[in-house]
Amino acid sequence: QVQLVESGGGLVQAGGSLRLSCAASGGTFSSYVMGWFRQAPGKEREFVSVINWSDGSTAYADAVKGRSTISRDNAKNTVYLQMNSLKPEDTAVYYCAARARGSAWTQGYWGQGTQVTVSS
Repeated sequence: QVQLVESGGGLVQAGGSLRLSCAASGGTFSSYVMGWFRQAPGKEREFVSVINWSDGSTAYADAVKGRSTISRDNAKNTVYLQMNSLKPEDTAVYYCAARARGSAWTQGYWGQGTQVTVSS
């Protein structure tokens, strides 16, 4: 059973940084795509970033491009999201997700989320 556990959220001032972690277990992740999504109060969940575990290729939402870096540690089965120059509009619950290549996110696995709050 695949499990994803996020950590690293918290309260930070605008302009600050946070590094979110997603510890994955219960699967062979070399064939997976790992993603970060976020959901702000009253808004729908939105894509933030994605990394292909096998080759490390990445993609970012325009809202975070240039301010965030997604990476993975194969030995620790952990995916990170480094977020810099944080803005109040980055405030949201951040979710880690995993899906097999070729499948939809709705068919994948999701963590419980970690709260990120950016104060102005």
